[in-house]
Amino acid sequence: MMFKKISILLIVTILFSCNKGFSEKEKEEYTLKGKEIAQASFKALSTELMAQMKAGGPAQAVPFCKEQARPILNEVASKYDVTIVRSSDQLRSCKIEPTERELDIINDYKNSVEENKELKPIVEIDATGNKHFYAPIIVQANCLVCHGKVNETMSVKTDSIIKLTYPFDIATGYSEGDVRGVWSITFNK
Repeated sequence: MMFKKISILLIVTILFSCNKGFSEKEKEEYTLKGKEIAQASFKALSTELMAQMKAGGPAQAVPFCKEQARPILNEVASKYDVTIVRSSDQLRSCKIEPTERELDIINDYKNSVEENKELKPIVEIDATGNKHFYAPIIVQANCLVCHGKVNETMSVKTDSIIKLTYPFDIATGYSEGDVRGVWSITFNK
């Protein structure tokens, strides 16, 4: 019996001592790199979406977003050798469901907004050794055209276009400053 207890204690000690967390320097480096990638992703998407909005309004921008957002993010991801996901608890498309960890982080960010706390990016290493960066996606005024409240910041016509393009959409009802979701970036190296 005593041997069994010692064996269990030894195994637990080994597991905790092998924890490969970030050093402070690594944490800072991954935070800076993650911010750079999230900003590049936002810029690439928003530049294209705004061009589509100017060219044809929501009737052109919504289908464009459905078909081209992923390829645009894939191009940025390829440049940085990462995987980039925009994750949310209010989905526009049910093709990309959030992970449990992403949902936890989104909820933490929403709680932080309610408590007027600063929203900081998160970097961490998962159980399999993958390095992750998470940062909040905050709703800006121009986002409300397609993610706002019907008859307030979003027209009924735009809502109809969205419902036709995304039949299961629940990514509306936001106000400026709300947490829309998270940038979820996984480093491939």
